[in-house]
Amino acid sequence: SEREAYEFIVDFLEQEQEQLDKLKFLRAVSMLSGAVHAQADGTMDDFVPKAVLAKKIEAFILEEPLEVLVGPLRQQAMLCIVALRFLLCHFCWPPSLLHCTSPTCQTIQALDDMVQALMMENAGPSMVMLQSFLEIILPWLVESEKVHEQTRALGTISRMLRSICSFPELSHVAEFSMSGKLMGTLGLFCMNSNYEISMGASEALHYLFKVLVLHRITVPPAGPDASQTAWGRFPPQSFQKYLTPEERADVLVVSMGALTSTSRHDAQAASEMLRMILKFSLPEIGKVPEIVTFIYLHINSITEATAQETVKKILHLLARTYTDEVILTLFKIDDQSQRGARKPWEILASFPKGYEVIMEYLLQRLSPQPESRGDGDAGPALRPLQATRAIHELLLEPSRKMEMQAFYSPLFMALLFQISTLLVEGAAEAFQDQQHVTEWVDPISSTVEALKALMRSTGYSDLVSYIQKLRGWELLTSPERHHEGVALLARAMVVKNCWHNRPIFSLVVRMLQELEHENHLTALVFLTELLWSPDMAAIVDEVTLRMLASWFQCKEPAVVKLLLRAVEILAMHGNMVTWNGAEGAGCPLSSPFPLRALQPYVLNCCYSEDSGIVAETFKMLKCLVEQLTWEHSSAFLIQLAFTLGPFLEEESELLRLMAFESYGALLAKVSRRVLVFPLRHQVFNLLILLVLHLEDVNADLAASASSLCAPPALLSLQIARPALCHTATVLRWSKLKVIFAEKDTWTILRALLKKEASKALWFLKQSVTLFRSPQAPIRQAAVWFAGQILQTLSDAEAREVEEAFTALRDMQEDPDPAVSCLAVQTFYVLEAKEKRPVASSTSCFCIRRP
Repeated sequence: SEREAYEFIVDFLEQEQEQLDKLKFLRAVSMLSGAVHAQADGTMDDFVPKAVLAKKIEAFILEEPLEVLVGPLRQQAMLCIVALRFLLCHFCWPPSLLHCTSPTCQTIQALDDMVQALMMENAGPSMVMLQSFLEIILPWLVESEKVHEQTRALGTISRMLRSICSFPELSHVAEFSMSGKLMGTLGLFCMNSNYEISMGASEALHYLFKVLVLHRITVPPAGPDASQTAWGRFPPQSFQKYLTPEERADVLVVSMGALTSTSRHDAQAASEMLRMILKFSLPEIGKVPEIVTFIYLHINSITEATAQETVKKILHLLARTYTDEVILTLFKIDDQSQRGARKPWEILASFPKGYEVIMEYLLQRLSPQPESRGDGDAGPALRPLQATRAIHELLLEPSRKMEMQAFYSPLFMALLFQISTLLVEGAAEAFQDQQHVTEWVDPISSTVEALKALMRSTGYSDLVSYIQKLRGWELLTSPERHHEGVALLARAMVVKNCWHNRPIFSLVVRMLQELEHENHLTALVFLTELLWSPDMAAIVDEVTLRMLASWFQCKEPAVVKLLLRAVEILAMHGNMVTWNGAEGAGCPLSSPFPLRALQPYVLNCCYSEDSGIVAETFKMLKCLVEQLTWEHSSAFLIQLAFTLGPFLEEESELLRLMAFESYGALLAKVSRRVLVFPLRHQVFNLLILLVLHLEDVNADLAASASSLCAPPALLSLQIARPALCHTATVLRWSKLKVIFAEKDTWTILRALLKKEASKALWFLKQSVTLFRSPQAPIRQAAVWFAGQILQTLSDAEAREVEEAFTALRDMQEDPDPAVSCLAVQTFYVLEAKEKRPVASSTSCFCIRRP
């Protein structure tokens, strides 16, 4: 108790003392000093004269060995001196008294000397020891509400800093981490309304700057006034140049902590200090998660308008520079607090320019393998799914609809590509393993929701509902039917005539110029469906055609089929037929019809090893021929006529039927005016083939071709006979046209040979070619017609067709009995009509002996 302490002190002063008694005496002095201090007008002199106690304590210190500076007795004596000094005065001593010889001045000087001695290590002060002192004094300075206590604390800090300024070297400088916290605290006290506190803080800050300039400057200042100039430019110069990133963060946290103060003056002072720091570009900052967490937890408690704007600006600047760390921290806090507060996201969306920078960076992070920002940055980085979540959060803020317009197209495609990537086997599970992805997050559905939010934020709410009505979102998230969903999404945008169709189309074209694009199939599906829009077809330029041509080299059947579909859609647009390159991107083509650039690639697909591609090509060619005009596409149609020739004898009944459909559609385009060489030559070259295919055995073709032909029918009725009739029309064969329309194959062949006897050798050549037909009825008709022609030839003409006789002889070995029998009969008939001896070596029939 205080009474026992007082009695012990009196007895102790009258007798010899041992070590334990000295310690007990010092504790008693500290206890009694505390009791006196608790009294309103108490003074130590009412109990024991302070001078007597001071002399006794001084004697204890002098009796201690000099080798031991940290002994328990010396430490306890220092605590007693502090306790007694606490009772000596309740005001700040002016500088003029610091050099006086009064007991008070001597006590203060003794304490300062002891503190300096404790900080010494080898040849210079230890910054670790200084930090230990500051960790005790700063809380006392900040938490105390008494002016005299704050003044004494500031004086102590000032004198400690002043004492180390004269040393050229300091030990453990790298371990001193309180510069930022100390600078922030002293800076705030510099703006205190009390003059004594403000001056004390200014003096301490002056010495702190001096320490930083002397021991952290990279280039030694020239001249005696260099340090004065450096700290005269505070706060920006000192904050940026002399503090580490972590210490700068401490300054910001200390300043923002003052913004939450109930004192209006303190909040304004902190706001002004932060405003001065932010007046210049923000340097590298450490402890970003700590700053963001502080803002998240205290933003609602900052009520002063200027202070709120300052904090918002800090968060905005951090988000622009440290987007990964800021957003990951917000996610972590959101997940821990069940996604309650939205204030930080509102702040990030409240700055137009910053919003654009953040969105642009998040857009880059949607890439599956984003590059780290900065050189050698080993900090946390946003993964694609996390970037998607951040974008979704920002899109939920309605304040930035105008700025969102610029990002709609790339963001739309990036989210669509991410859905495609996630649907790849195992991709969704890989995304779920990422850090900061909670269990309730489904990668695919969350990305779709972000895509919906993007569309709603840009004014396409009706489009979202329309796609939902068509069950497009379900298709989009289905691994088996994903590309159907992509196609439906594009078609819906065409139906709704969305304003962004054109920029999205141009963006996809640029993307597909990279042949190694990861999501090229999704991009091609989307591009192809957008072409249904006349506006999109009208802007197809040379760059687009060159891109499509390059993708025709791809070996993926799905890609080639999409390209064929794109060409077909282009041809179906009326404006594309008369396209002259004047519209679109201003890159006119050298040809009047844009598909001419794709012509060789389209026709080359007829020779693909994939039967599906060949079938798709023929299907497209038929539609293409129906859409094109001879005036603008004559070269393409003529080349197509030559290309289709070999496929009219295709062994596959389905492909053969489709080839005949294309050729029939082409013949329907031919008029007398355009039937000139080389098309006239090709029409005659395929004439016998058309006639003989009236015998085409394709009765079973109806079922396999039902998806392509409606209603299914025999090739002879559906294509061959109408094609023959049209051929007769353009050749002005009015009588033959009637025969072509009504008579059988044999009658037609006789009439044709009679009408065009001058072309008998040409007809013979065509017939011999059909000896190799995979269909026995056609081979039989070809053998019969060849025999008819050979019987009409003169001797001179017969000498020119030795190859035909050889081929006819070979047909005697045909696997079909009807064909081989007819070949034998024909051969004997021809020999019987020969006038010269069969054995004559000069006879043209000498090789025809069986």
